Amino acid sequence: MASFNKVILMGNLTRDPELKYTQSNMAVCKVGVAVNRRYKDAQTQEWIEKPTFVDVTIFGKRAEAFDKFHKKGASAFFEGRLELDTWDDKATGQKRSKLYVVADNWEFVGQGSSGSAGGGRSSSGGGYESEPSQQAGYGDYGGGAGDFLGVDDTPF
Repeated sequence: MASFNKVILMGNLTRDPELKYTQSNMAVCKVGVAVNRRYKDAQTQEWIEKPTFVDVTIFGKRAEAFDKFHKKGASAFFEGRLELDTWDDKATGQKRSKLYVVADNWEFVGQGSSGSAGGGRSSSGGGYESEPSQQAGYGDYGGGAGDFLGVDDTPF
């Protein structure tokens, strides 16, 4: 059976990026992202925002660039894959696991991205400015996380 592991996320950083280096001097940047799902409650007809919190890890030059340009609260767009880590808890001896996203690419989005009004994809993972709505494939919609279109807001 064929497999497909692709994740696309856009959200706001829940904490400042944490940049560390491995023994072989590879940069590893870890960050938390809040991704909101906005929908209208069927009974009350009120808009509800439900956040999902996702841990994202970025490696290499992309990690260094992400750390340089992003802080808590900034919006970011990620493309990557799911990874599962498993380990034995030293304190309890129980098996533990964690599902997270490894970002292969990232882009700036919105105006809350460290003073940058644009977003850019580059082979190094950022640092170039261009129109975020064109890069991310969202047509004319260039809103940030939390501004997602609801079913009733779809322009077609």
